[in-house]
Formats: sequence, structure tokens, C-alpha cells
Amino acid sequence: MAGRAIGQSERAGGAIGQSGRAGRAVDRSGMAGRAIGQSERAGRVVDRSGMAGRAIGQSERAGGAIGQSGRAGRAVDRSGMAGRAIGKSDWPAPTSMEDHSVCSTPVPAGNKASLRETSHEGHVPSAEVLEAIENVILDVLKSLAQNKAPVLTLARRSDWRNIEFKDSVGLQMIPHYTTKQIRSDCPRSAPKFALMLKILSMIYKMVQSNTYATKRDIYYSDTLLFGSQSVVDNIINDISCMLRIPRRSLHVLSTTRGFVAGNLSYTEEDGTKVNCTCSTTAVTVPSNVQGIKNLISHAKFMLIVEKDATFQRLLDDDFCNKLSPCIMITGRGIPDLNTRLLVRKLWDSFQIPIFTLMDADPHGVEIMCIYKYGSVSMSFEAHHLTVPSIRWLGLLPSDLQRLNIHKDALIPFTKQDQKKLASIQKRPYIACQPTWKKELEIMAASKLKAEIQVLTSLSSDYLSRVYLPNKLQFGGWV
Repeated sequence: MAGRAIGQSERAGGAIGQSGRAGRAVDRSGMAGRAIGQSERAGRVVDRSGMAGRAIGQSERAGGAIGQSGRAGRAVDRSGMAGRAIGKSDWPAPTSMEDHSVCSTPVPAGNKASLRETSHEGHVPSAEVLEAIENVILDVLKSLAQNKAPVLTLARRSDWRNIEFKDSVGLQMIPHYTTKQIRSDCPRSAPKFALMLKILSMIYKMVQSNTYATKRDIYYSDTLLFGSQSVVDNIINDISCMLRIPRRSLHVLSTTRGFVAGNLSYTEEDGTKVNCTCSTTAVTVPSNVQGIKNLISHAKFMLIVEKDATFQRLLDDDFCNKLSPCIMITGRGIPDLNTRLLVRKLWDSFQIPIFTLMDADPHGVEIMCIYKYGSVSMSFEAHHLTVPSIRWLGLLPSDLQRLNIHKDALIPFTKQDQKKLASIQKRPYIACQPTWKKELEIMAASKLKAEIQVLTSLSSDYLSRVYLPNKLQFGGWV
């Protein structure tokens, strides 16, 4: 039925590349999957510019990315929706766009994805995930049936014009964001179009079979095709934003780098009981934070530590138990998604004060802002990742003066540091944080930075014995 619903096979093929081959493939198989392409033919069609296939690696691989011999389309067509949906008389006519380059347009009113509501933890049922992917593929098929080149429309995630700041959420994407088009007939965007369909087909199969994979697993499934891990990471984030579905509901897991320790116990999704309280070493942040349950803690506060070395030192000093019960977390630098999710989950579960311990430099401030307000690239998931109540405990630039840290122990700013600090000072959330603004001005004026380890110049255990206890007792945070 899908083949007949698409229409005349020659017209469908012409929509891809005017070669007629794809259309004949549709007509011979009568299946939606082959509308997307037999792997080799589709690769040659996408590659007619002579550039797309080379950008991916091989033209045959481009076709495989579009559908792995039509498997993605067949998965859609098994649902029985493809042919019927294409034939609906009330389906809105696609917007004709002559510009083959990436272009900006407002998101259409009533966009289904933008209106999707998720549960408190951002979980989307598998049936909704499958339907969302099917709708994308059906739009591709509809374009083919109308002799139009298929297009994927993505939000401009990293454009500050699409971002707004809200005290209670942090950085979030505005409702009417601008978009860019990934066209299948444009030499610059055809490779990404093919790769996005490839990864969509992988996600569809994982959701169907209730299996999971990490981003690294996806990359290593075909390293020649994807080229680099960053390409996969970016496309997965684009897909998550396009569908308005959290990455974990797409069955794509992040590789966990963070650690947690202290007064906390919980049960993982597979039933494994984890007790961070009894452990003298840190526990790795779970790879599926959404699945943990039965969280128990008597902690009075939570401490987010920037660096692993500082985290381990506090663990060795038994800091979690000496002052008062607490939970310590480190993302070991810029936090991965799972570490941010865990911080948010612990905040939702226990509503205890959360403090950060960062280096007194622009990089440390940036990391703290990610935990507190989120990042521009992940602003579409801000409601599930940010914790605006986080407080800056240390190391404050004003602490360096107050403690009379010798200038020889401080590090001069680099040009990159100056640029980073200037960028942070211009961000919208700094305006509503006058105490933060003052600390950043002190840092900018001195043009000096310091690592947390600078406190060892006062005494080897100054951090855990004096600095943190005094800060927490007398409210030395901003």
C-alpha cells in the first residue's frame, strides 16, 4: 500500500534525484523503506553533487545512512501508518523553499514536537517516541510523493537569540525559535541529512526492542561512516531537540564520568542496591539516572566539586561525615548529562542546600553556571537539568584577598581566560546576581586565577579542616 500511496514511482524517484531509480525501487518493493532508498542507489542519488558521498566517506555508505537498505522505512511501514498518512486529504501542504542552503525560519505554529509534554523526570513513553520518528519519515515520504527534496528542520540550539533566561529554570529555548534546514539536495547538508536518518533508524530499532546504546556504541558501529564521535554527539542532540524528546527516552545513554559519595543509598533499575555511605571510595554516577529509585539520605547539604583530585582529597579526609552528613558529587570537569541529571534528581528528592566548590577562574565559573543555569546547546532540556538554587561556596576571588594568599601562588590570566570571563559577564543571569557580578569584577581587575589546591599553601588540610567548615557555618557563600 505504501508504494501506491506514494504515487507514481517515477515521480517519487525524481523527487530524490530525477534519476528514476529510487522511484522504481519503491514501485518494485511496494514498501515505504525503499522509498528512502536501496542503500547503494540512495547513496548515488544523494551524492549526485559529487560532494556528499565524499564527505561521508563512500556513496554507498550515504545510502546506508538513509535507511540501511530501507530498514528504517520498513519499520515505519510495519505500523500500518505510512500509506494511510500520506493519503490523508487534510495533510498540510509543505512550504516550498527554493533556497538550498541552510536557512532560518520561525518554527511553525502548532508544531507537534514543541507541544509535547513530558513527565516530571522527562520520560516519554516508547509508543510516543516511535510515533515521533515515524512522523519524520512520513514527512520524507510525503516530499518524495510531491516531487520535492526531503528536508529536516532543526532548531538553532546554539543561537543566543533562541534562548531566554528565567530565574526558576535557567537558560531555556524560547517557544518561537528560529530553525535551520538540513536538505537532501544540498551538497553542504546532504551528508548530515543521511546520517540523521541513519541514527533515527538505529534509535527506532532500540526503542522497539527495548535495548540501549551509548553514544560511543553508536559511533563505533561504523566509525568510517560517522567520522568522529563529535559528529554523533551533535546529531543525537539535534534529534533529541527536533523530536522534543529527552535523550534517555531515545534509549541513547551517555558515558558516565562523574562520581558520587556520602550519605546516600538507592536502588538501580536492575535491582542492584547501591550504598554510597558505607563506601570508602566513590561510586560511579549511574548510567540510567532516570531508572534509580528508593533514594534514601540524611544529608544536610550537597557539595558539587569541580575536580576529581579535590573530590578524592575530601573523601580521604572523611569530609562527608566529620562536619555533618552530606552528599558529594563531581563531574570531573565539565559535567556529563548523567551527572547533571543526578544533581537535579537529588534536589527534587531531598530539597537540601547545594553548594559548589570550583577553582577561582573563568573555567570554574563556567562549570558552576552549567550546573545552576544550564548550557545554551541543551537549553531545550533545561527543566530536567538545571538547579537554579545552587550556591557558590568557593573558591571565591574575594577569598584570595581575605586569606592573604600570596600572589606568587596565583596564576596570571591568559587571553583565553580574559575572553571567557568577558563572555560570562555579559550573560543574562549575571545581571540578577549582584554578588556574583562583584566577584567576577574582582577576578577581572586582578587578572589572576587560582586553583583550589592553592589553599594547601596555608596548610595541607586547610580545605577540609578550616575553609569549608567555616564557610558552611558562617554562611560564606554567594
